[in-house]
Amino acid sequence: MKLSSLSFYSRAMLPATFLVALGLTSVMAQTPRVTGFAAPASIIIDHKCTDVTRIPEQYINAAQANFKVAYGHTSHGSQLVSGMHALWARNPKLFTYSHIDGTPTIDLRDSTPGGDLGNPDRRTWAERTRTYLQGAGKDRNLIMWSWCGQVSSATEEDINTYLALMNELERDFPKVRFVYMTGHLDGGGRNGNLNIRNEQIRKFCRQNGKVLFDFADIESFDPDGKTNYMELNARDTCDYRSGHTRGNWADDWIAANPDHKYALPESAAHTRPLNGALKGNAFWWMMARLAGWSGQ
Repeated sequence: MKLSSLSFYSRAMLPATFLVALGLTSVMAQTPRVTGFAAPASIIIDHKCTDVTRIPEQYINAAQANFKVAYGHTSHGSQLVSGMHALWARNPKLFTYSHIDGTPTIDLRDSTPGGDLGNPDRRTWAERTRTYLQGAGKDRNLIMWSWCGQVSSATEEDINTYLALMNELERDFPKVRFVYMTGHLDGGGRNGNLNIRNEQIRKFCRQNGKVLFDFADIESFDPDGKTNYMELNARDTCDYRSGHTRGNWADDWIAANPDHKYALPESAAHTRPLNGALKGNAFWWMMARLAGWSGQ
C-alpha cells in the first residue's frame, strides 16, 4: 500500500453502519444485537501490541496526519497519556502529539469530554460525547473513553448499557472511530466479576468489528509475555499474589532487565511507570493500525 493511499478513510476507517436492534424502549438490558452489513475486522490492542520498534514509521506519520483525538478519562486513564509523554520525550520527532489545531501531529484533546465511563454515572459520558461532537469537537474523528474502577462492580446489564451506548454513537457519527476499553485489574483473578465483565466487552468487540484498547490485558503481562498475572490476582498496582508468593511484576521485570528499551514516565497514576509505558506504546500501535497497518 502506498503512503498516499493511507487516510482517515482507510480500510480500518470503514463507516459504522451498524444498527442497534429496534423495538426496545431504552438502552437494552440484553447484549446489543448489531445488524446491517458485515462488520469489518476488529482491532484488538492488548499486551502483544506494546513494542513500538515494530511499527513502520510511515504508519505513525499517516496516523499523525489524519487523526484528531478526544480522550475522556480520570486518573486511571491518565496512565496511557503518561506513557505517551515519556515516549515523546525519548523521541519527540516521531512520537509527537499536540493539543494545538493545525499541527502536523495527532491532535489530542486530553480529558475531553470530562469524566469517565462511570463518572458521574454510567450514561453521562455518552451524552457529553454527543454534545461535544455536535459542537466544539465536531472536527474530532476518534473518541476514546476509559473506566476508573467501575467495571469491578458492573453487572451484565451495566456493560450492555455501555456497549449499546457506544453502538448508538457509532451509528449516529459514522465518520468517527470509537475506541472501546476494558477496566483495570482489581485482584479478582480469572473468576472475579471484573474479568467476567471484561470478557463480555472483549467478546462483543471481537464479534462486531470494534476497536478495543484492552487496558486490563496490557497490565496483565510483563514485556516478556509469558505469565498472565491477572490469573495470579494482579491489581492495577502490578502487585500479584499466588499462594504464599507475593510480587510486583513491573518492579521484578525492571530489576531483571536494567538495560531495557522502554521510555518510562516519572510516574503513572495508581501504578508503576512500566505499566504506563506499555499503555503509551500500545496507543501508537493502535493508531498505526487505524492508519492501515496490518500489525505484522
